[in-house]
Amino acid sequence: MARLKLKKLEEYLQSVDGFEQPKILLEQYPTPPHIAACMVHHMQAQHEDIEGKLVGDLGCGCGMLSIAATLLGAQLTVGFELDGDAVDTFRGNVVDMELPNVDCVRADVLQLSGSKWEKIFDTVVMNPPFGTKHNAGMDMRFLEVALRLANRAVYSLHKTSTRAYIQKKSQEWGARGSVVAELRYNIEASYKFHKHKSKDIEVDFWRFDISKDK
Repeated sequence: MARLKLKKLEEYLQSVDGFEQPKILLEQYPTPPHIAACMVHHMQAQHEDIEGKLVGDLGCGCGMLSIAATLLGAQLTVGFELDGDAVDTFRGNVVDMELPNVDCVRADVLQLSGSKWEKIFDTVVMNPPFGTKHNAGMDMRFLEVALRLANRAVYSLHKTSTRAYIQKKSQEWGARGSVVAELRYNIEASYKFHKHKSKDIEVDFWRFDISKDK
């Protein structure tokens, strides 16, 4: 499965079940299959950060990025998710797609610093809460944890409006951050407070290099 073309990968990801009843407090928005496929395909094609690697997925939700990494040949993928309903959906997706070497751990991502998972993963991927509404600064707290769990690279999505701040903070944390791509992230109306059927948010796709060789 490691040599999947981008289009084929996206086709597989179309069958991943999402949140049945998304929880606003956890900012649960599924990563669209197209974006997930492009992200993970880039990680492998440009940097060889997936195939044969140990991959962690923080705030993995129903498993879109974890499953994408597994389909592109990750040696082992471990997702971390706080919400039990999402964990159940994640595990159901893995069973339905008959995928080996992928699991989901129910855990609070913010509690993973200082745990047995530090520096375990070659690559950490995530689509963190953007830190709006009830979770101000949450994406940065996720990023700080991710940089402690990975020993090679971290990939993450953040609102474009925070780019300068993220560049500054990631340097403070010892990572070399670069914006891989600018995306328009289409968020479907999942909650009652959404007045529009869907909304585009400008989002940066980042790669943070934390490998020792410069």
